[in-house]
Amino acid sequence: MLSTPDGRYFVVKGQLWRCTNPALDDATRQYWVNELMDARRAVKSAKGSADPEALNAARQRVQRAKVALGERGPVWWGDGSPDYNRRQVKNTPYWAWFEKHLDTPSQ
Repeated sequence: MLSTPDGRYFVVKGQLWRCTNPALDDATRQYWVNELMDARRAVKSAKGSADPEALNAARQRVQRAKVALGERGPVWWGDGSPDYNRRQVKNTPYWAWFEKHLDTPSQ
């Protein structure tokens, strides 16, 4: 997985995704990762049962976990830099850096 030099994002198919807040202690991070995985399983289950209320509740759990991990919601860095989460890397200041990695086999 390719991560930006500042550690804020990783790149998948040319799109930036915000990384987990590195300031979270291991126990807190693991708690929310476990909750996220449980919530994703609940989304899958709710989709299979065609229960819109259960699906909504499960998606809210996913959102809550992603925010707690720092992957959504307010940014976890404090230097005032904007958030480029879910943006195409070519439309961000990371493009010049990314271009250097386009031919790298690790992608």
